[in-house]
Amino acid sequence: MHPNIENKVAVVTGGSRGIGFRIAEALLEQGSSVVICSREEAGLRQALDLLQETAGPRAEAMVADVRDYQQVEKLMARAEERFGGMDILVNNAGIGLFRPIEQLTPEEWDEVIGTNLTGVFYCSRAAVGRMKRRGGGYIFNIGSLAGKNPFAGGIAYNASKFGLNGMSEAMMLDLRYENIRVSQIMPGSVETSFGRSSSKGPRSSSASWRIAAEDVAQVVLDLLRSDPRTMLSRVEMRPSKPPRK
Repeated sequence: MHPNIENKVAVVTGGSRGIGFRIAEALLEQGSSVVICSREEAGLRQALDLLQETAGPRAEAMVADVRDYQQVEKLMARAEERFGGMDILVNNAGIGLFRPIEQLTPEEWDEVIGTNLTGVFYCSRAAVGRMKRRGGGYIFNIGSLAGKNPFAGGIAYNASKFGLNGMSEAMMLDLRYENIRVSQIMPGSVETSFGRSSSKGPRSSSASWRIAAEDVAQVVLDLLRSDPRTMLSRVEMRPSKPPRK
């Protein structure tokens, strides 16, 4: 266990599957206490059962929709009440609805922007004061290479991830002198249920050319272990050997 991670308290949004689940799992393995959230109670309960098999009471879960600020406040309060504070926030909750502009409904637009962008603001705003009371912290925003590479049908998703780029950098500038580091992690094709298959349960297949969800989790651990005098504000991740075009 590493002293920079052991005994820390983390909140991981969208933590019931995929990248969020693997990040929560990795933090627990290093001795942190972790609260995960999801909108879906059944999947959240299943994920918590898996995490508690090895981490016991250091793993906690709460149903919460990051688009609702009152629910977000309750989530952060749960972490503080349950474990005594808050040190790490992983803004991982996200959705993708991919349609051409004339087919995307206003309600679908609001859902994507509300989850992928407004939700990050809500969670970060609710976490910052709690981190300051602990003397500092680390915020990770899980973005995407879709935040710099637009594609047809990605109008809402691209907008949310391009926006997250600006939000993350502005947040970093706001908080750098408060001993709160902010990093955005931008993976490309990841082997999760967000794409073609699920990464909850067994480890991602090494035969896949895509990035494994646990590879993203490893970046989170590496950044947490990095010297506080240095901040990697943006990390871009790509598969080493995608299929040749």
